[in-house]
Amino acid sequence: MGNENQKLRPSSTPSSRWDASMSQSQFMERDTVLVLDLNDNVIGSASKKESHVFSHDTPRGILHRAFSVFLFEDDGGVGGPRLLLQKRASTKITFPNVWTNTCCSHPLHGMEIDEVDGPEDVVSGMVRGVKSAAIRKLGHELGIKSNELKVENFKFLTRLHYWAADTVTHGKRSPWGEHEIDYVLFVTVPSRTCVTLEPHPEEVDDVKWVTKSELLDMFHNEGLLFSPWFRIIADRWLVGAGGDNGEGAGWWDDLRRTMTTDDFCDYGAIHRFDPPAEHMGGGGNAGPIFDGSVDKEGGAEEKKSEDADGRKGACGVGASTAHSLKKQGAYGKVQTHKESKLSQLMHVDEIWSAMTLLYLRPLRSNLDSPFIQNLFDADDLAFCDGILCKVSRSFASVIRQLPDEMLVDVLIFYLVLRALDTVEDDMTYFPTAEAKIATLLSFHKTALVDPAWSMMGCGMGDERRLLEEFPRCHSIYASLPESSRRVISDITCRMATGMAEFVNKDLGQGTEDLAQYNRYCHFVAGLVGEGLSCLFVSSGLEKPSLVGEVLYLSDHMGLFLQKTNIIRDYLEDYADGRAFWPRSVWKKYSATGDLGYFANPVDNVVKVAGLKCLNELITDALELVPDCLAYLSQLRCAEVFRFCAIPQVMAIATLDKCYHNADVFTGVVKIRKGMSCQLIKDTTDMYGVHGIFNRFARSIIRKAEKACSRGDYDDPSYDRTIRACHTIIELTQAEASTVGNCLTGELIVASCAAAATATCLAVKVPHVASTKGSLAASTTVVVLASFGMLSLFKNGFTKKYDEGVGRSVPLLPAVKLKEDKRFQTENT
Repeated sequence: MGNENQKLRPSSTPSSRWDASMSQSQFMERDTVLVLDLNDNVIGSASKKESHVFSHDTPRGILHRAFSVFLFEDDGGVGGPRLLLQKRASTKITFPNVWTNTCCSHPLHGMEIDEVDGPEDVVSGMVRGVKSAAIRKLGHELGIKSNELKVENFKFLTRLHYWAADTVTHGKRSPWGEHEIDYVLFVTVPSRTCVTLEPHPEEVDDVKWVTKSELLDMFHNEGLLFSPWFRIIADRWLVGAGGDNGEGAGWWDDLRRTMTTDDFCDYGAIHRFDPPAEHMGGGGNAGPIFDGSVDKEGGAEEKKSEDADGRKGACGVGASTAHSLKKQGAYGKVQTHKESKLSQLMHVDEIWSAMTLLYLRPLRSNLDSPFIQNLFDADDLAFCDGILCKVSRSFASVIRQLPDEMLVDVLIFYLVLRALDTVEDDMTYFPTAEAKIATLLSFHKTALVDPAWSMMGCGMGDERRLLEEFPRCHSIYASLPESSRRVISDITCRMATGMAEFVNKDLGQGTEDLAQYNRYCHFVAGLVGEGLSCLFVSSGLEKPSLVGEVLYLSDHMGLFLQKTNIIRDYLEDYADGRAFWPRSVWKKYSATGDLGYFANPVDNVVKVAGLKCLNELITDALELVPDCLAYLSQLRCAEVFRFCAIPQVMAIATLDKCYHNADVFTGVVKIRKGMSCQLIKDTTDMYGVHGIFNRFARSIIRKAEKACSRGDYDDPSYDRTIRACHTIIELTQAEASTVGNCLTGELIVASCAAAATATCLAVKVPHVASTKGSLAASTTVVVLASFGMLSLFKNGFTKKYDEGVGRSVPLLPAVKLKEDKRFQTENT
């Protein structure tokens, strides 16, 4: 490990009473942890502070012993046994504000009750020292009395060796981190009433008893942070993938078996994990050390040992787990910038849109149509629909509303590409880059040809399950029309070829230039647009010309969406070590020649440089909008139009949110959920789409003008940005004005409706105004009712306007479209 164990004190054994009243700083100075070699032998001691410092001399701190306690309420009632979680206090020096398992800490030297275990203690599974330390810290952190949990109640399961720099709290060059061999301890109580919970405010901010499903929901909440060690344990062992006869079951899935047998105990192996890329770095700029072969700093070879449940590691112990953390919202992912609930409540129109979309006029699912139900295996189709919701909730609803002639084709197309993307994303599964390239290039000839093909252990969570149960997707794929299968296979082959081209490219500092940036976006998104256009035409619902002279428009649709995501995800991609901002752009603004120069800016010079770079890339994306609008104008089927248009309006709203917004460099920026609902509700035709693009183009112009009105700011992209936005405004002004005039009339009507409703309420229930709460409730009802009237009039007006102007290419539902003689003639 290089110099990581240089600051050692001789192992000592004097007994002393530990002082639980010390401050966080005193604990760091006075607690002496057990310093280890790679085989978990105690070779000395060091202060807690010394062992956790990440510096040039100790790039991963000093390897020391730790433990992680998982306390379960055995009788959890509905949902099964409940696990007690704690949220580490905001005042903690390392990894504050993260949710983690019940208790995490260290056995110490020189304690009154000896906390030092030797190799013989590990082999026997007793580890009384670690268990004694666990009882001590459960009392200190959570207030659990020492007589409420006995040493013999704890079950020692296995050990994991991991490290992680606390880069989220302290930045890329964080001076703090963890490097531990962690002992995993389980303990159960019949009921939570059996233990006292009085959390120490300097240690714990919150506690929560959760079922397994509740924990998984928390993992999917991007607003929550989790400790890296907790996510490693959870993803690797705690929650299994399920399976017949308990195969693949996690420790929590069969808690009684875990606690009463040694089936899951593994005392011989030390499972080793590098952190996800965002936790690498720190004060010593540390990189990976567990590559499945040899410790890069001279340590012992890592064996491909089995997991505790008997499954073989895919490529080095714990390889795919480390990568999974960045894919499933683990601690280390950058923060998500969301507007407050109060801000959302200030937009009553968006609240009404959400209510409409959720309850009054939701997107209709066509999966239950007789055509689909009679053509495909019901169980396999249900699996595909269910896994789609888990790997992409945003796309699931818009796919389901497609006409039944193409719904399943698009659904399977998406799942096939998601499976391919999972293979490409997993940076640790394959032993060599050549092995990954071979798998990518053969994917269309294996996964789409062999009905029994599957891939075990690649990716994590729902993406891993998709690969492992891929035969169920193949079952539906094989039942698709031959024309659809040909399209899906062709696009899969071309996309895999493009992905393989980028496997050996170092993207830590982004793509080379705009040409490579565009090429990458073409492979991962532009080809999707081409494939969708082919499926639309193959269904008979769109004209053949869509895949002829205007096919390039579908490629640009994909590029617009992909570039928006890349712009928004700057910090997340950089932390993952696989970024896409083109160097030919960002190097003009980075004073250090490093893409990370803009991350978490600490002064105004860096912030301004980042904003100039950001604005140039947003302008580059905005220049694709005319082609996106041109593509949408070619569509005839109303359901296909909504499917294509909804992501586009979300993208322009996101670009507006990101423009000249320094939050992009400190986290992920997202639009309000209420705004998303409003955009979906308003995206029914070109009038609505043009109105939305017009609105956000004007917003970007206002922001650009405001920024450049300051004397100390000169944006090199300003003129180009204004030109791009004016082009959008010119293209959309006519129909946007129509919608604007419609809304002006509607607002007058809605205001009258509100006044009338308020009068009726006052006359019918005069006592309502007697209390502030009742008055607020009445006001809310009145306002929402007004927006209901507004929505009703808007829909009626748009329909009437279409009929009045005799639009030459009307959008029609699939059922009506097939009866339209003009469309039949054009198709012929």
